[in-house]
Amino acid sequence: MPGLLIPVDLAAHVAGRPEATIRRWAAEGRLTRHRDRWRRKNGVLYDMDEIPEAERDKDTLALITPADAPPVIETALLAA
Repeated sequence: MPGLLIPVDLAAHVAGRPEATIRRWAAEGRLTRHRDRWRRKNGVLYDMDEIPEAERDKDTLALITPADAPPVIETALLAA
């Protein structure tokens, strides 16, 4: 069950990375895409629990160090 779902712009801010990087991580299987057909932009949300947090200044929230790439999500394959 996913936690808080956020759009790509907020995910990019949390990770301190560009939106394109968040989309690439999802394409690589590092993040799970959650569809929301009611969203106007692209209908994709990301689980906040899967987004690595960047190091930011406590007072100004200025980016100090962007987050490292999350590991690839392992999915159990069903044996035939």
